[in-house]
Amino acid sequence: MTIRRNAGFTLIELMIVVAVIGILAAIAYPNYQEYLRKSRRAECAAVLVGVANAMERRFSTTSRYTNDAKDQWPLQEPRWCPRDSADAAGAYYDLSFADAGPEDLSFVIQAVPKGVQKGDKCGTLTLDNTGLKGLDGGAAGVTIRECW
Repeated sequence: MTIRRNAGFTLIELMIVVAVIGILAAIAYPNYQEYLRKSRRAECAAVLVGVANAMERRFSTTSRYTNDAKDQWPLQEPRWCPRDSADAAGAYYDLSFADAGPEDLSFVIQAVPKGVQKGDKCGTLTLDNTGLKGLDGGAAGVTIRECW
């Protein structure tokens, strides 16, 4: 007479594995989402700096920050912070220029998060003609250093 052994998992073992996977997913998924927000924010911050540099180049030749310089974007179209975000399917920021001030002697560029990026802790990124980086509408206690 031979003894037959069943090979397989018990219900308890299976439930332990499901619980461990659930705990790992509960920790990993929010971290992954924050990583995505941070990478999109970094790209958009780089675009803001590139546009500000184009504005400064224009100012060095014309002594004004004019609308023409606002069209001088980086050579490669940014993926998440595109030139015309209204028409872009994957845009996570809307870029805008605040009033240039009297006689076009100053500017402020804003990157306003939209869509799923609205959950970003930094809120709206701003950059002005003096190089001052700022945040508007972010979570309490968030520093500029964390976001830029």
